[in-house]
Amino acid sequence: MKNEKAIGLFIIAAGLVILLGKLGVFGFIGRNFWPLLLLLPGIALYVLFYARLTPSWSLVPAGILTVYGVLFSITNIGGAGLMSNLWPVLLLGIAAGLIGYSMVERHKPEYVYPAALIFGAVSIVLLAFTLLQTGIIYVLAVLLILGGIWLLIGRGRTGRGRGW
Repeated sequence: MKNEKAIGLFIIAAGLVILLGKLGVFGFIGRNFWPLLLLLPGIALYVLFYARLTPSWSLVPAGILTVYGVLFSITNIGGAGLMSNLWPVLLLGIAAGLIGYSMVERHKPEYVYPAALIFGAVSIVLLAFTLLQTGIIYVLAVLLILGGIWLLIGRGRTGRGRGW
């Protein structure tokens, strides 16, 4: 009797898997949630490190996987075309991993922190250049105009005694 129930449950499960597959559920999940395959192991490595179950070097892949998971989630939502502007974030992932490692390692490695800063700085500069080539230049222009107006109008009323 128990074997018949187990076989019945197995047949129902197999039928559900086939039905869901034919309805495109697994394809939808694969197309939309694949960045979790990077993000979740990255977060898990952080959790394992802070639970004192992995060594400090595990923060390097943790940082890389987490940043890459977030990056690919953004490009998955906004379209693959975003990658032409956000590719410098790949370097930022390496920087995040190296900085995490260099901050917690007891025997401070000599070149890890400077390398992390270099990767981070290069990433941010390249990201700024790629974003400035897109429509964000208009946002920057509007922010500069508003900042100038605020300096001319808003600060003059504060009465700081500057003689204006």
